[in-house]
Parts: sequence; C-alpha cells; structure tokens
Amino acid sequence: MPTQLEMAMNIMIRIFHQYSCKEGDRFRLNKGQLKMLLQQELTELCQKDPQLVDKIIQDLDADKDIEVDFNEFVVMLAALTVACNDYFVEQLKKKGE
Repeated sequence: MPTQLEMAMNIMIRIFHQYSCKEGDRFRLNKGQLKMLLQQELTELCQKDPQLVDKIIQDLDADKDIEVDFNEFVVMLAALTVACNDYFVEQLKKKGE
C-alpha cells in the first residue's frame, strides 16, 4: 500500500498529464492548458488573485517557449507549497503572541 507522500506524488503526475495530453505536446502544458489547470486545481489561490495565473506562467516558463514541462511544473508546486507553509507558520506565530 502506497504511503500518503507516494500518493501525493502520483496525484501530481496524473494531474499534470491529465491537462498536458489534451492537445499539442503531451509532455508539456501550453499557456491555455496551464491556465485551465491552475484555475481548476488551485481554485482558492486563483480566486484571491486573478492575475496570479499570468504571473505564474511568466515566472515558470524558464526557457521562454510559452510551454511548461513537468520539471517547471514541479518547481511551481514546490514554490507554492513553501509559500503556503510560510503563511501557515506566520499564522501560528501570531496566535502564540
């Protein structure tokens, strides 16, 4: 039986390919696919800041080919996860004061 972390990794991989296989290069997300993924899978973040999607796309596309490969996608998830953790830690510190 897979661990929770193994299941989380599997889910990340599956979600990436669920969107990347819709058109074009099935191993890369074009801008439209990435925008759809972010809006449907990270709804809370996208609703709070509608321009976040465009900023993420601009920041993510390291090689400026207007597509995001899996490595770039994982970097985005890691950065967002760190930001969420930082926010969570800050909230805990405020409660402790």
